[in-house]
Amino acid sequence: MEFIIQEIPASEAEPPKPRRPEWLKAKIPGGESYARLKTIIDTGKLHTVCEEARCPNMGECWNAGTATFMILGDICTRSCGFCAVKTGRPDYGLDWDEPRRVVDAIKLMKVRHAVITSVNRDERADGGSPIFAETLRLIHQEVPTVTVEVLIPDFKGSEAALNTVLDAKPDILNHNLETVPRLYRTVRMQANYRQSLEVLERAKKRGFTTKTGLMLGIGERTEEVIEVMKDIRKTNCDILTLGQYLQPTKDHLPIDRYAHPDEFKMLKDLGMEMGFKHVESGPLVRSSYHAEKVF
Repeated sequence: MEFIIQEIPASEAEPPKPRRPEWLKAKIPGGESYARLKTIIDTGKLHTVCEEARCPNMGECWNAGTATFMILGDICTRSCGFCAVKTGRPDYGLDWDEPRRVVDAIKLMKVRHAVITSVNRDERADGGSPIFAETLRLIHQEVPTVTVEVLIPDFKGSEAALNTVLDAKPDILNHNLETVPRLYRTVRMQANYRQSLEVLERAKKRGFTTKTGLMLGIGERTEEVIEVMKDIRKTNCDILTLGQYLQPTKDHLPIDRYAHPDEFKMLKDLGMEMGFKHVESGPLVRSSYHAEKVF
């Protein structure tokens, strides 16, 4: 029997995956304090984006008094190519007890800076914004010393939904652009770049501190990142985060490259020159990383 070995042309061969560099190694969360906090989250039937997105800084942030709670359930109506959160159409309504459970967890965890984010709930005209507002109201009422940052979806461009959240007075309004416009069709296929900029602009016009974030290593070019930073500054956005994209599973978008720490430093320096009040930039930076330090 004769076997024919067919060579794959170099242009068609799958490119080798970049090797994970030393600077991207993070400590696995653990210890008595972490275990206690994890029990509180599980007992309260809550979701944290720290766990859902498999954040490498989870243990560090929780021990620093910062936690990111993910409200509106754990099923997202969108299917972004970078995100590990489950995708589907939720078969449940709004859970009006959820804000109370978040507040109880904040008290038990002794959180000093709470970040409230959510899945997308595009099946609802209000995007779930009333639960954001009720969570903010309860935190302000029961733990007024805790600062609160909301990391919101675009609410499909609904100004009414955005105003519902803003009327509840978050300390920071965060909405991530995630990547450059050229990559939106693969990275954020159900989102719109200009619409996301509009969210930041509307919040700033109402006098709120605004924040956004970008990932590096998902196919963008450095010059494209700089152009997006310029667009963000045109909205008078205050805070910018820049971090390395890490592929959650093999089914998600591949890592294009590992951006060197020197590139993150260059972009941070450039961002400060542009007029951002604070830029958190580094390989392990995530949207909520060191969020408490802004205050």
